Amino acid sequence: MERAARALQKNKFSKRLLGDEAVVRALWGAAVGKVIHAHTSRVRLVRATLVVEVEDSIWQRQLRGLSEQILTRVRKLAGPEAVTDLEFRVGVPRRLPQRSQTAAAGAGGPADEAEQIQDPVLKKLYQLSRKKASA
Repeated sequence: MERAARALQKNKFSKRLLGDEAVVRALWGAAVGKVIHAHTSRVRLVRATLVVEVEDSIWQRQLRGLSEQILTRVRKLAGPEAVTDLEFRVGVPRRLPQRSQTAAAGAGGPADEAEQIQDPVLKKLYQLSRKKASA
């Protein structure tokens, strides 16, 4: 990623083709490193302020303390006129994809809910009534 950042920085056409926001977004991971990059999302440039969403208020406080160092690295990679200030905002937590009930049952639970019935007669009655209701 560091090589790509240097290539974008040296190429004078990259800023005209991509724009400052796209260049800064592409260079963000190289500027801050893997750990910080993993805890940030939605990097965007508003005027000359780089707005970065972070996971929670703890990361926000920590990155505010490192903002001068991060700003120096971003300016070094993207150019001194691209970014003048940093702003860290707590982002909305992203929802993970939900598993369906059948996939969750197949993963660790019983394959059929009738298997939980101990009495064999009641189990058979339950299975027949369910089959009749679904037909």
